[in-house]
This record gives sequence, structure tokens and C-alpha cells, in this order.
Amino acid sequence: MRVKVLSRNPDDYVRDTKLDLQRVPRNYDPVLHPFEVAREYTRALNATKLERVFAKPFLSSLDGHRDGVNCMAKHPKSLSTVLSGACDGEVKIWNLTKRQCIRTIQAHEGFVRGMCARFCGTSFFTVGDDKTVKQWKMEGPEYGEEEEPIHTILGKTVYTGIDHHWKEPVFATCGHQVDIWDEQRTSPKCSLTWGFDSISSVKFNPIETYLLGSCASDRNIVLYDMRKSTPLKKVILNMRTNTLCWNPMEAFNFTAANEDYNLYTFDMRFLESPVMVHMDHVSAVLDVDYSPTGKEFVSASFDKSIRIFPVDKGHSREVYHTKRMQHVITVKWTSDNKYILCGSDEMNIRLWKANASEKLGVLAPREKAAMNYNQKLKEKFQFHPQIRRIAQHRHLPKSIYCQIKEQRIMREARRRKELNRRKHSKPGSVPFVPERKKHIVAVVK
Repeated sequence: MRVKVLSRNPDDYVRDTKLDLQRVPRNYDPVLHPFEVAREYTRALNATKLERVFAKPFLSSLDGHRDGVNCMAKHPKSLSTVLSGACDGEVKIWNLTKRQCIRTIQAHEGFVRGMCARFCGTSFFTVGDDKTVKQWKMEGPEYGEEEEPIHTILGKTVYTGIDHHWKEPVFATCGHQVDIWDEQRTSPKCSLTWGFDSISSVKFNPIETYLLGSCASDRNIVLYDMRKSTPLKKVILNMRTNTLCWNPMEAFNFTAANEDYNLYTFDMRFLESPVMVHMDHVSAVLDVDYSPTGKEFVSASFDKSIRIFPVDKGHSREVYHTKRMQHVITVKWTSDNKYILCGSDEMNIRLWKANASEKLGVLAPREKAAMNYNQKLKEKFQFHPQIRRIAQHRHLPKSIYCQIKEQRIMREARRRKELNRRKHSKPGSVPFVPERKKHIVAVVK
């Protein structure tokens, strides 16, 4: 004899706690929910509106410098430690958790031009206008000891930048040439040069660690191989590149911050045209730094704002600014992918959220689920006009707004002029030049 009985799993309907909501059985069959899309659209619209309501990215300001902040460096092992160098030769070490300065060093006479931490995090290097390279302990001096560098190297010319190798006790400086130094020696292992102009920035590749790139004031970006002790190739742009940053996830890709208000992402194997031109700034771009995921980067500009760009998009997804913030000289994306630090002319370092509307602190599982659901809804309906308009809207300072308008008019005028020239010329005499190739002058190998 066979008896049919009901079998139910109590986990499907029993509450976890008495404060929890009653669980309701749901049937997700679309046939039973004819208004599903309409409901989801409304939810996506509400989620987009709430995202803009809760977008409060500014967290705090670290003040204490007595001159403009010229450079910053991240600690390779500690998320809460960051170093900053100012235009009066002062270096400060900050604790981001407490949001206070834990140590101050009078490192140089004149500007601190560049700084970088050693890969193990035990010491850091600074270069300044006094033609010296100094190595300092990360830990403060013992009671009664004086604050003195571990090593000091006196050079012949002013060094404008420094970067440390990611795995070996080797660092590179730039000025009139790129010098590769061993930490144990007071003279460079090798000197690399291609051209006769001053070099403003040098960066080691974090993946292919023997590769490094530099930017010079004669408008070129030069790539070097440390093993060969020779330059590999260089690309010459229309205007000067201020600095570059390698993608930490894709060994061949780097992004260059240019004086012509744009950023260019290059694949070093094909320098004939950039992979992407990122345009939104209205003044020279002074610094750029990648997120640890390699999917986005942040740029600092002379137009008193910072912007966050996705690697594969030509326009920024976010722009940050405050009323008091002046020309932003340096920017860093923290290693946990949550925060952005920027240093500007008016002596402040500002701490921002990388995701403007993100809720900080511990999230309950229900909050996480709701957040993920809303994110998927926004992605599903992102191209609907109403949702797109709300998601893209940003309040901008009047100066930036007016400059954007002015540049749009100039761009339209150039386009109209080119169309008229093509219309009244012999067919084929005025070629179509894609935007990506307009800014490249030459590639030299």
C-alpha cells in the first residue's frame, strides 16, 4: 500500500529570528507575471535616483602641510599608510584609519619632486630640487635619535621623478636622463637616454618588472628594457605627456596623462594608435593612477577636479570636486580598491570614496542581496533615456561647465570646417583621420 505525504523543508518557510520578515513562497514563472518588466523598470528608476541621492563621495581632508602637495606614495604592505611630499621639502606619513599625520620629515631643500616606497615596505626614497636621492626608514627614530636618512646620493643634476623596482633592490630616477641604481651603490648601474630633453616621470611595469616607461618634455613617451640597457621604442604625441601609469592587470597596457586635456591608453606592442582616447577634462591632466583591479583609473587635472574613467570608455563615469580644491597635482587609488587620495595646490590631501554612493561599514546579507539586485537592474535598463539621464547627471563648477560648452563649440567648428574643405576639394584629397590617430606624430623604433 502506497501513502502520499506532504514533505516540506522547514528552511524554506521558517524565519531565522523572530525579528526577521515572514518568508513568502515566490513563483518566478514569467507567464504568471505579465507586468514583470514594468515593475523592474520602476525599481531600476528608483534605484538610480537613490544612488544619486546617496552619492556623497567626500570623506575627509588631511591637512598639515604648509605648502602645496607635490607627490604621494602608497605603502606596499599597509593599507592605512600613505606618504606625501610638499613643495617646501617636507615629507609626511599619514595614518588613514585615524586620519592624522604620524611623522614629519624635513627631507629636502626646495620641492620634493618624487617619492616611492621599497617593495618590502621597510623604507622609502625621495628626490628633490637639491640634487639628492635619499632613503629613509619607514619606522620613526628611537627616543633620543635624530631623524636622518639611511643613504644619501648626491647627483649632478636635479632629479624630477623616482620609482622602485617591484621585486629587486633597484630603483630608477629621471632628470636629464633615466638612471638605474642599485641600492648598495652611489653611482648608477646604467644610464638610458633617447633625445636631449628633461624627463618628467619614470615608472616600472608591475608585471613585466624589467620594463619601464618615461615621459619627456619633448613630447615623447619612451619605453626601456632594463636587461638590454637600451631604449625599445618611443611614440611622439602632439603635446607633452606629464606622467604615465601601467595597468596592474594587463602587462602591455599603460595610460598617459597629456597636456592636451586628454588621456591615452596605449598597447606598447602597437604604438601607432592608442587603444582609447579618454576626453572630459578641460585643462591639462597632471597625474593618473590605476585601480588595483585594472578596470578603471583616476586622473587629476589642472581644472581643479578629479575624474574616474573605465579603461574601455572614452568618457568619465564620475567627477569629484570641492569649492576649496585648487589645481590637483597628484592622485592615488588605494590598494583595497575602495578609496581615492588626491593632493592639491592648497596644501590639502583629500580622501574620497571610489564608488560615490557606496555604504561604508559592515553590510547585512539582506543589504548585500538588495544592493546586487539593484545593480543588475540598473545594468539591465541603463540605456533607457530617463534612467540614463539621471545616472549621468553631475553638478559641475561654473568654470568647468563654461569651458566644456566652449570646447564643444570649438570642436563643432573644426568638424564643420573639415566637412566644408572635403566638400569643396578633389575627392580623396582630404582624407578621413580617425580621432585615435589625430594626436600621434610619429613612432620611432
